[in-house]
Amino acid sequence: MRILGIDYGDSRVGIAVTDALGITAQGLETISHNGNDKILLKRLDEILEEYPVDTIVVGMPFNMDGTKTVRAEVTEKFIHKLKCKYNKIKIETIDERLTTVAAHKTMNFLDVNKTKKRGIVDTISAVYILEMYMNKNK
Repeated sequence: MRILGIDYGDSRVGIAVTDALGITAQGLETISHNGNDKILLKRLDEILEEYPVDTIVVGMPFNMDGTKTVRAEVTEKFIHKLKCKYNKIKIETIDERLTTVAAHKTMNFLDVNKTKKRGIVDTISAVYILEMYMNKNK
């Protein structure tokens, strides 16, 4: 079974998934939801239809000192919705500190056009979230 990685944001959500063997993580897409979780959950239904998963990993935003951010509380509410809707799938969190910074560094290294960055930074962050989870569980 696959694992799905989510970088949950106010208006955009990055999605990544492992290959069927659970060896690599690939970015799927960035979902624009503008704060409407119904749009997001509808798209997740479609993704989960195409990619059956047994685990969903959501990046949890913490401050650099390890304390919870305001964003973490919003993320926890979203995770509650996931647990209610997908009660047969294991939902886990992982510390996502610096994943967006790493995604921007990757895009800078690859010389990604500034206008394209906004559309893919969340997807790349989701890949990093998923890779951290996979490495932690090896």
